[in-house]
Parts: sequence; C-alpha cells; structure tokens
Amino acid sequence: MKTHVINSVYADTRSADYIAKVKAVYELGKPKVVMLIMFTAVVGMILALPYHPYDLPWIKIFWSTLGIGLLSSAGAVINHIVDRHADAKMFRTLNRPLPKGRLNKVTALFVAFTWTTLGLIILLWQANLLVTILTLMAMIGYAIIYTMFLKRTTPQNIVWGGAAGAAPPLLGWVAMTGELSLEPVVLFLIIFFWTPAHFWPLAIQRVEEYRKAKFPMLPVTHGIAYTKKQIVLYSGLLFATTLLPLVIGMSGVAYFISALGLNAMFGFYVYRLYMSAENDGAMRLFAYSIIYLMLLFAFLLADHFLYL
Repeated sequence: MKTHVINSVYADTRSADYIAKVKAVYELGKPKVVMLIMFTAVVGMILALPYHPYDLPWIKIFWSTLGIGLLSSAGAVINHIVDRHADAKMFRTLNRPLPKGRLNKVTALFVAFTWTTLGLIILLWQANLLVTILTLMAMIGYAIIYTMFLKRTTPQNIVWGGAAGAAPPLLGWVAMTGELSLEPVVLFLIIFFWTPAHFWPLAIQRVEEYRKAKFPMLPVTHGIAYTKKQIVLYSGLLFATTLLPLVIGMSGVAYFISALGLNAMFGFYVYRLYMSAENDGAMRLFAYSIIYLMLLFAFLLADHFLYL
C-alpha cells in the first residue's frame, strides 16, 4: 500500500513537472505577440484574394499562418536566449522561463531549431519559395540583427528592428500570390510606423529598468521629453500611412471613416502623454496601440468583403 502511494505521488510530480515545462516552452514563443503577428498575416492573405469567405483557400491559409507563426515563435525563443541575463534585471521580464530557471538554454535552442525547421517545411510545402525566404529573413532580422546588435548599440533600435515585426501582412500577401506589389508594402509601412509609437511609451514607463539592463533605448539616451516628440512624429507618419489604402484603391470609404476614428483616439492618447509631466499616460497609450492595430486591420478586412 505504501509503495502504491509513493508511486502515485511520484507520477503526480512527474506529470506536474511535464506540464510546467510545456507551459514554459509555450511562454518562450511569446504567444500574445505571435497571435497579433498571425492575425495581421491572415488579413494580408485575405486582402490579396478577391474572394468571398466561402471561396477562400482556407487550408492554404491555415498552413501558411502556421508556418509564419512557427518562425515568429522561433525568433522569440532566440530573443529569450540572447536576453536571458538582461531579462533577470528587469521587473517586466524576470519571470520569463530562462532567467527563472524553468528551462535551460539547450532546451530553448532545441525548441527554436525545431520550430524553425517545421515552419520552413510548411511554407515550402503549402505556400511558395518567396514567402519562405522572406519569413526566414524577418526571423533573422528580429532574432539576430535586432536582438543581438541593434537593441544593444543604437537608440533607433526599435525603428529599424521594427521592420521585422512589420513584415507579417506582407508575408501573408506573398504567401497567397507569390509576388510583391504596392498593397502589401502599404500594410508593411502601417506597422513599421506603428511600432515606435507603440513601443516607446512602454520604454518611457520602464526607462530605469532599461538603464539598469544597459539597453540604449531612446528614453535612456535622449531623455523622456525627446522620446515624446518622436512618438508625436511617428504617430503623424502612422496616421498618414493608414489613409493610403483608400488612396491606392485598396479599400473604400468604410475603412477610411473607421481609420479616422481610430486615429483620433490614438491622437488623444498621444496628446495626453505628451502633456503629462508624470508620464501617467504611457501605459494607456501602449495598451490602446495594441487595440488600435487589431481594429485597424479588422476594419480593412471588413471593408474588403463589403466591396466584393
């Protein structure tokens, strides 16, 4: 009887350890960020196809989204590996799997290799060579060029590193068409200009943590007042870029009106942060910017079906 109880406890412990490791691997992939990446990629795919929902190639869309998601997650894992020591110094990141010791570096490297390999195979199998190459380049841009070099050497790191994060809708478009055109470049530019306006409020809020971790983020190197001015600048560029879909005939009036409303609210939060001496609007702008991007692409999608 005692042996049975011991074995049962041992089995429960093993099961709990396994679940904890699976959860830690899941966290390595930055699932919230990757979900947004996959959503914008799917929007790019659907916008590239002049079909009603019931005519869309949903199987191809599924596999292409999975391939892009796996490579994005692999890039996130490499980011975790490279930043593990700095993450341990920052309150926002100290509970991540590697600095907390819930996973080791070798396991993380294996996960990154596996997800990269599977993602490349899926994209080659279900999509095309061009999107496979571009997705791999985006992963390398984020995991290697941004994480290892730009993040540690220039206060403009989030601007140039943001090019990798801006790629998903372009990748989605290319996955369906096999070619580049003006429309996916516009989608790319929307996220490219959104990224600094989205991330720098967080950097303002966490400026002392970035200083402690020795990351040359803009508020650390140039001060908060200068960073606020840059947020205003990139917000203006973002607003102008979000109107381009109507200009090039990619969308209609419904999207245009929706974009104006979303931009007005974004401008309100930017103004509050810019005028605030205590920077208490930073996290409100950061949180709204995520909702903003999701709704902007959702309205692009709705407008697309409205005019079919």
